[in-house]
Amino acid sequence: MVVVMTPGATDVEIDAVITRVTDAGGEAFISRGDTRTIIGLVGDIDRFHGLNLRALAGVAEVVRISTPFKLVSRQHHATMSTVYVGASRVPIGPDTFTLIAGPCAVETAEQTLAAAEMAKGAGATLLRGGAFKPRSSPYAFQGLGEDGLRILSDVRAETGLPVVTEVVDVADVELVASYADMLQVGTRNAQNFSLLQAVGECGKPVMLKRGMSSTIEEWLMAAEYIAQRGNLEIVLCERGIRTFEKATRNTLDISAVPVAHDLSHLPIVVDPSHSGGRRDLVVPLSRAAIAIGADGIIVDVHPHPETALCDGPQALVDGDLRDLAHAVRVLPPLFDRAPALPESQV
Repeated sequence: MVVVMTPGATDVEIDAVITRVTDAGGEAFISRGDTRTIIGLVGDIDRFHGLNLRALAGVAEVVRISTPFKLVSRQHHATMSTVYVGASRVPIGPDTFTLIAGPCAVETAEQTLAAAEMAKGAGATLLRGGAFKPRSSPYAFQGLGEDGLRILSDVRAETGLPVVTEVVDVADVELVASYADMLQVGTRNAQNFSLLQAVGECGKPVMLKRGMSSTIEEWLMAAEYIAQRGNLEIVLCERGIRTFEKATRNTLDISAVPVAHDLSHLPIVVDPSHSGGRRDLVVPLSRAAIAIGADGIIVDVHPHPETALCDGPQALVDGDLRDLAHAVRVLPPLFDRAPALPESQV
């Protein structure tokens, strides 16, 4: 069950709801969105019905949700949400198509700035880059850590692109949030529930990648862990799932986009780089993502992919970026979306 507060609900009115619920032996979790506050209730639902919560000041409605993911469900929030990232409030949502691009891993200041400029030239409005890199092999490049975060911060100041970067450890959430505009939870941590709860409390938007073997319901339940801790500024990312197929790095579950949109009000972006794992597949998969209704894509870019320390074979270079830029400009309007372009290109 969830209690939806009116847009102008005061802290006193919210506290009155929480007090009534806790006095009845239940728990209440507050999630504050851009325009309204939602209180998720845990406990004896039949007892909650007897509390007459609808009569309290500031309560817009009380909704009983049948799905296990209550706060991120379309059952209580019929319209699709838009998440705004950074001081420039870059939108990710149903009215725009957002390109997020940059190096998979931050290697040097020069490489990161060059990749950011390439990304911005292609129409990117958000910069992705990994400072902490969880890898399958313990011998692979693991990222520069806080030095990488500093580089991303400097590049943001240079280009104006808000930063999306991954956090891999609960102990690092506060540090990463102090540099980043949006925190990413990667596929290997998609069911790290302690980390999901921690990013839910960090006060920054979160991009949640689908676990490599997660069902759509498990993916949305992971998002619920974030929402339950007070953060509804969540963007889902379909990045391909593990199947028997070896021709691609992962199998892009393109059907997950409309299925998840039907179940949840959260925006959804697609990662054509990690799903295909090959440079020549990125643009075709990006076109498919636009056509299927994704709210954006997140793409790897590198000025010298042949020397990249991480995922060079899937990173785009100049010729590929021209094709991607064309797709991002031309295709979204065919589906009643405006490409979210940098100010210099508007």
